[in-house]
Amino acid sequence: MGTFFYMLLAFLVGVLVGWFIWGRLRGELDSLRGDLDRTRSERDRLRADTDRLTGELDACGRTRADLERRLAEAQAAKTGPAKAAAQAPAALMSTPAPSKPAAAASKASATKTGAPKAGAPKAGASKAATPSAAKTSTAAKKAAPAARKATAGKATAVAAGKANDLRRLIGIGPANEKLLKGLGVTTYAQIAAWTAADVARIEKTLNFDGRIERERWIEQAKLLAAGDETEFARRFPTAGTASNT
Repeated sequence: MGTFFYMLLAFLVGVLVGWFIWGRLRGELDSLRGDLDRTRSERDRLRADTDRLTGELDACGRTRADLERRLAEAQAAKTGPAKAAAQAPAALMSTPAPSKPAAAASKASATKTGAPKAGAPKAGASKAATPSAAKTSTAAKKAAPAARKATAGKATAVAAGKANDLRRLIGIGPANEKLLKGLGVTTYAQIAAWTAADVARIEKTLNFDGRIERERWIEQAKLLAAGDETEFARRFPTAGTASNT
């Protein structure tokens, strides 16, 4: 009887101790579950904030790009395309008009032939003047190409004397400068006056594949041709440094 009583007492004590331990463990488990839920909610909130900030950053980037484009257009309109077009090279522009020396030679030849003075013309004067005028016209035509060659040579010499340092442009190193000079490109004004057709031809010849537009050569050349060093340094701070090319 006593043994049964002690066994029953031990069983009751074991049940109470187990119940107590289970209650403690259950409380800890509920606490951990609550912490896990709070952590998940905090994670979701941080993700939402990250998405919102990313969207705002993208919007700011688009706004900045738009402002830079408008500023570049305003600067280009201020400098004026006429000044750059006037200094464009003959190799990249249309065929020039007939030179002034040729026109002067034609005028002088016409003056030598002599126009008929006012009054009644003498008999046979028209017949005598016709061969002389034909000879003078032929001589003027022969002299015109020589005068054009002399004018072109003089223009080339003047352009060569005013060559710019093309290596100041980002993307133009010693090799590219040599290639451009081989094509007759020696000044900022020439690059600033390039059209889309000129860019396509230069890129095809030098195998650049979109590099001119990507590195904004024309925009750089317009600023340097206009002498706007301050704006050039602000837009292209790495120009002229070791990382220029």
